[in-house]
Amino acid sequence: MKKKLGAITIGQSPRSDVTGEMQDVLGETIEIVEAGALDGLSKGEIVQFVPEEGDIVLVSRLRDGSSVKFGERYILPRLQECLTRLESEGAEVIVFICTGKFPATFKSSKLLLYPYTILHAVVPKLTPRSRIGVINPDSDQLKQCLQTWGKDVETVEAVAGSPYGDFQEVLDAAQALKVKDVDVIVMDCIGYTVKMKQAVQEITGKPVILARTLLARVIREMLA
Repeated sequence: MKKKLGAITIGQSPRSDVTGEMQDVLGETIEIVEAGALDGLSKGEIVQFVPEEGDIVLVSRLRDGSSVKFGERYILPRLQECLTRLESEGAEVIVFICTGKFPATFKSSKLLLYPYTILHAVVPKLTPRSRIGVINPDSDQLKQCLQTWGKDVETVEAVAGSPYGDFQEVLDAAQALKVKDVDVIVMDCIGYTVKMKQAVQEITGKPVILARTLLARVIREMLA
């Protein structure tokens, strides 16, 4: 019998663009069931979730393939609803498919996994000189990126390149990091793909950590 992994997106489900590559790593013994914080909302409703000063800025994908930027506080109650729904559907472990940092206020009887926690536990151990490069989806996230990663490593070189727009954005971000003196590069959004990781590796010549596949490998170790 397959084990069920609950996956919560901060955007709209299904996120087959993410879970497809995760499933390749997870194997056939783990089934993914999904829920999205923006499920049931129109794009007109979502664009009203404008980030204000001091808000955590999030970027995610909608069901129609477009991307949206919004403030974290608007979706926190909706994320709790997703947790409750996935528990009722039999999820044994629930993962947030977003690399943002969330408050520890969610209630669940199941183990909750956060990519943020995994990335920030692993990446600092991979940089002997405590110097990393980080690619974020949006320039509005660069300040918070420097603040959060700056708590874990001494030097952070942060650039923006959306995984949901023109592929050239990711290539340009890689070119910007190519000239930076860093040990490892983190693609700090669950939306970045294996193809994007390979392109960044080829351009920079640096080791690259992709959030979605690192997350899937940890989950497979736990459940498979």
